Amino acid sequence: MTLRDTLADYKRHRGSETRFPGERRTPAGRFSGLDARLVHVVPDGSLRDYSYPLSGQYGIDRSRFGVRRDGETTWFDSDDIDSTQRYDGETALVVTEHEADDWSVTQYDLTISDAHVTHFVSDGFPNESAELVAYLGFAPDGRDDRIGQLRHGDVIEMFHADEHDYLAISPEPEAIHGQVPTDFASLVSDRATEVPQTDEAGRYEESRLSGELVVPVVLTSEGDEDDEGVTFVSLLADHGETLREDALDRIRELAEKYDSSEEIQTAAAEQIPKRPNTPENEAVVSDLRVLSLLSADTGARIAGPDFDPFYAYSGGYGYTWFRDDGEISRFLLASDSHFGLSLSDWHARSAQFYCDTQHEDGTWPHRVWPRDGTIAPGWANARIEAGDGADYQADQTGSVIAFLASYLRDGDVDSALESEIRTTLDSALDGLDDTLESDGLPIHCQNAWENMTGRFAHTAATYLEAYATLASAPLDTELSERVKSQAEAVLSGLDNLWTGEFYALRLDDGEIDARLDSSALALAGAHRAYSQVADLDAEQVDRLVSHTEAVLDGLWRDPAESDIRGLARFDEDDWRKREQDESKIWTVSTAWGANAAAELAHLLSARDDARADEFARRSRELLSLLLPDGPLCADSGYLPEQFFDVGAADSATPLGWPHAIRLATVASLDEHGVLEAEEVKTALD
Repeated sequence: MTLRDTLADYKRHRGSETRFPGERRTPAGRFSGLDARLVHVVPDGSLRDYSYPLSGQYGIDRSRFGVRRDGETTWFDSDDIDSTQRYDGETALVVTEHEADDWSVTQYDLTISDAHVTHFVSDGFPNESAELVAYLGFAPDGRDDRIGQLRHGDVIEMFHADEHDYLAISPEPEAIHGQVPTDFASLVSDRATEVPQTDEAGRYEESRLSGELVVPVVLTSEGDEDDEGVTFVSLLADHGETLREDALDRIRELAEKYDSSEEIQTAAAEQIPKRPNTPENEAVVSDLRVLSLLSADTGARIAGPDFDPFYAYSGGYGYTWFRDDGEISRFLLASDSHFGLSLSDWHARSAQFYCDTQHEDGTWPHRVWPRDGTIAPGWANARIEAGDGADYQADQTGSVIAFLASYLRDGDVDSALESEIRTTLDSALDGLDDTLESDGLPIHCQNAWENMTGRFAHTAATYLEAYATLASAPLDTELSERVKSQAEAVLSGLDNLWTGEFYALRLDDGEIDARLDSSALALAGAHRAYSQVADLDAEQVDRLVSHTEAVLDGLWRDPAESDIRGLARFDEDDWRKREQDESKIWTVSTAWGANAAAELAHLLSARDDARADEFARRSRELLSLLLPDGPLCADSGYLPEQFFDVGAADSATPLGWPHAIRLATVASLDEHGVLEAEEVKTALD
């Protein structure tokens, strides 16, 4: 998203109570792109690339489609058009249907590796001339200025320096019009500039020094003898890696091959592996689709589509955090073990990525680019800068260790990768030990939410899970005893955070910050992991029960303004509230609650504790809020990061972390035979 588009959005939405002006939002619409490229299809059919973190290419920055009759253009985003959207079955093919009073156009969008195909089929123009009008703006190298065009007959090439974007149209249009970017007067005016601009600037170079195109293509109606629809194919390439001749050959082949909806549907079906039907299959399919959409070829995932490219309201989302990614990998491993989802290549790529990105001190950095693992802009790199300091997120190293140890224990690991994992874990254990204080709590560092420093219950939970999982992995006896001893130390260290009812958010300069924190729900899974290598005493279990109940009850929100409900992040959370008084509801917190209740139910059940049934019920209730048709799940199946009380979704959509937790919770409850229960059907009435 370039500055011009950001300013236009700012002008449209300044003063909104639920929209942050200047962002590129994705709560509505659907994504396509199960490989290196990620393209968002808005409900009105317009396209935008979110590919840069995954591929290093920017691609389509703005677009608009419509129908022109008798010289008048009706854009699909106008009030006269009723557009509906869906995925084609379990695929990542987005189908958008545009309905007018006397005509309709069906739009098919599929991203295939580094190419994107948009195909239109029309109905209702049997006896008149009509055109499909496409406005497309490309931003090679992230630029919307200093762009050049090369015309290769049926293909247009747009470039700045390294990135070259190619566009092919079938049937070949009679005319292609370029447009120079918005001028300074429009940029500083109070009014948002509409695109495409209706008046030409009158400059001779306009058609060749621009990434913006207006392309009219003649439409025919479905059923006509000469009807083949209209197809647009875009291809993103690095000029240093792909020869122009090769790019032209490829895009022409794509335009010729995918000239019908049937061919596109076939290609979409071939993108996804055959998987078994599962309980809550719609949710499982959506979770796997989302996590694949957010993945780079390396296996690493962005947290979510980057909606705030100028860091106006956040620190960005188009990066790989080792905390989120490690948790996602572990949840996928557990779900695959139960459902048989054939994700072995996913697990192997994740493990290899973690081995490749570990630092010499055994830890992992704040965040990296998923496409190659190089360090990305961040604010928690103290161990890189000086070797110590509070600006380090210790929980990230704990989360990666827990996955690698689980994979070593439960996965089908080839011998070469197993050797790398063992070496990585040896070094990681040194890094973990180095950041554990003598009182059994991790060092003073940043928290999971990245908005404060201290010695956190959540960080301690990731250490407990890491040590306990290592203790259950196939390690030599001496190493197993070492990590088991460290797990016991962390379990004892939690006493420093006990308030008498729950584990506090943190210690800050030796003082207890006795707020409730949803990330501290991770203690349930950590205690369960410990229980599989050593015994918990009754007091430790009772404290965990009390803690989980306190967090689920204390952070529960059921605002009167809408039907949404769920858990807030932590007490007094004021991030992105806008005009709202109360803390917002977060899907990751609600999902964490569902998973923690399930973990505690299993721990209690193994002890023949009657309280297990109540936590299984609470898990199912919270999970139901996140399932399709639940109030926190969009029609697309996506889980947005946050919700305003009025029901408006906000921030990164979809967010990968809650999708992985939802998937794992479904698998966990199903594995123990408590996923379906009659009381859940009435519990939320």
